Amino acid sequence: MTLHPVSPNTVLANALTSAEDALAPRIRAAAPERIVFVVGTQINGAPHIGTSLVQSLAFAVAARVGARYALPVEVLFSALDNAPYSIVTDDASGHRYQLDYAHALGVTGITDQVGRLYRPLFQALSERLAVPYRVETYTQQQASEHYRQSWLRVLPRMAAASWWLAPSTGLPHVRVPCPQTGCGWAEKYAQRTRVHLSRDGAIVEAVCLGHGPYEVAITPTGGGYLDLATLYRNLVKELTLTADRGTLYVMVKGGDWVFGSNLVDGALQAVGLSLGQLPARLYCPQIVTDTGAKLSKSLIREGRAPLPDGAQPWMLDTREWPGSLAEYVDRLLALAEVLLSDPRHFFRAYSAGELGRMMTAPATRSVPTR
Repeated sequence: MTLHPVSPNTVLANALTSAEDALAPRIRAAAPERIVFVVGTQINGAPHIGTSLVQSLAFAVAARVGARYALPVEVLFSALDNAPYSIVTDDASGHRYQLDYAHALGVTGITDQVGRLYRPLFQALSERLAVPYRVETYTQQQASEHYRQSWLRVLPRMAAASWWLAPSTGLPHVRVPCPQTGCGWAEKYAQRTRVHLSRDGAIVEAVCLGHGPYEVAITPTGGGYLDLATLYRNLVKELTLTADRGTLYVMVKGGDWVFGSNLVDGALQAVGLSLGQLPARLYCPQIVTDTGAKLSKSLIREGRAPLPDGAQPWMLDTREWPGSLAEYVDRLLALAEVLLSDPRHFFRAYSAGELGRMMTAPATRSVPTR
């Protein structure tokens, strides 16, 4: 069996010489002073191989683009500490409530979680490729004045964007957890949450599982914890980032985001952005099972899907990699070199077994396919 992947041609791959060429139109049009590659992850446990793959490719692509355009580059790790930590159902209403990691663990717990599970890999990749990085939690992001101002500016135009963000209901979810000390629970699907513009910002009305109805004021500089459903959150985040004229932000995502990003882009245009103002995006190879489904550690751990043929336990929890962190980084960067050696290798999916084979092969080298 050959060590290099055998990849079919595609329309996109046929139009490119290298994978990073997909970013060339945006880089040339924006003429930025620097480029930031944004990679986000729910920090709801140990990372799996798909997470590590996207993160390592963010650094690898950043290094290549920085050298090619002679521009400073950076990787921004968006640590999504608003991921659900616990979910319960209210017997009275039948509505589901969630407690997120930020409220369950607190600032110290989140700092420890990121430090244990993510910083070692980021630090190693940064040192190997000479690409700086920084970490920003969602808690920090939503508390920033710029983010809140962006959300408040969007509110009057939500009628235009709402069906893009929630195509099934037209009601994008806003979650502002109960502010009672030690609580932090919020209705997961925000069925009883209402948002009203006020003189200084917005007033959010909601109902707590244990404390009943409550109101929280959201202002540009303070107020409650502003948690938004995934597409809604990305709309506000990306709207915030596009306001930085000197920096081009590249959203680095797994291939499963292709479909969702279409909706986010529609929402961004609905609130006033032109096509040329939309964020640059780079979709990394997706790891799939033999059925073609995304490799899901949650489904496997819940017993709803088997570990695919050829997959190893370390692929679901990278802490179980049978070797050192340095060796893991070596294998990830060797894999990145192969995937970036030809657009045919980058813009495609890989089975868990094939990716595991490429990661554990004694030497992984690509051969020309053109």
